[in-house]
Amino acid sequence: MSADPQGTVPTSARRGDPGQGEITPAPGSVGDRAIRSTRRIRRWGSWYVAEHRFLSLRAYAQTVVVTAFGNPIIYLYAMGVGLATLVDANLGTDAVGGVSYLAFVAPALLCSAAIAVATEEFTYPIMLGFKWNPVFFAMNAAPIQPGQIINGIVIAVAVRMFVACGIFYAFMVLFGAVPSGAGFIAVGVALLTGLGFGTLLMAYAATLTEDTGQLAMVMRLIILPMTLFSGTFFPLGVLPIWLQWIGWISPLWHGTELARVFAYGGSEPLWLSVLHVLYLAVLLAFGWAAARSITARRLNK
Repeated sequence: MSADPQGTVPTSARRGDPGQGEITPAPGSVGDRAIRSTRRIRRWGSWYVAEHRFLSLRAYAQTVVVTAFGNPIIYLYAMGVGLATLVDANLGTDAVGGVSYLAFVAPALLCSAAIAVATEEFTYPIMLGFKWNPVFFAMNAAPIQPGQIINGIVIAVAVRMFVACGIFYAFMVLFGAVPSGAGFIAVGVALLTGLGFGTLLMAYAATLTEDTGQLAMVMRLIILPMTLFSGTFFPLGVLPIWLQWIGWISPLWHGTELARVFAYGGSEPLWLSVLHVLYLAVLLAFGWAAARSITARRLNK
């Protein structure tokens, strides 16, 4: 049986059945190509979303490049030539955790760099996709599923975060802030730290329908205290006990302590290192799942 003008043939005729059947596109027809394209998008939708995010980076590519190279230079120079010089002159070159102050603080700055990328990418860009430029609704109208939208965002941000942390680590090596040969593993630790915290931010941002300063308050009341009280610039133990709990629940403290283990062989019990990994992994899994669930409810109303 030949195809009709729409490029379809009865299913029953293709199967050799005598009765009427559903109409399906003939191989090579426009309808067949459309179905194949839809199946491909449904299968690889997360990567299409990630590609869209990568392309959108072109709008602020200069800022991304400048911050990726400028931040490690500024912070490591300030710590290595400025503050570290004063600390080492008064306390010695091995008075902080058995290493120089620069080596002590560099892993914390590396993890802070990952947190900075997460804060930038998982907050206002999420609101943008839902509200100001509702591209998430457009994606959902296509064969891309809500979960794939979130997956694609996480993939894209993880790639940018990994590159930024890799550049930061390279400058740490240049400044002589990585005594250990296993220091490169700290890049993976920083990535886990940034994603663990960032997915929680993403889930929260996905719930917002109006911008009344909520994200600004998060930065002031959560991110800033977390940076100051997570053992970043001084050991957590020097704080009063009634302030140390901030570090214990902080993803940045867990990431920093684990990064120090690899960057210069920081001493801590094995069980505590395992706890750091589990804590950050649980945050990542919970935040990712929550963001997928919230996005699905919001897009499929």
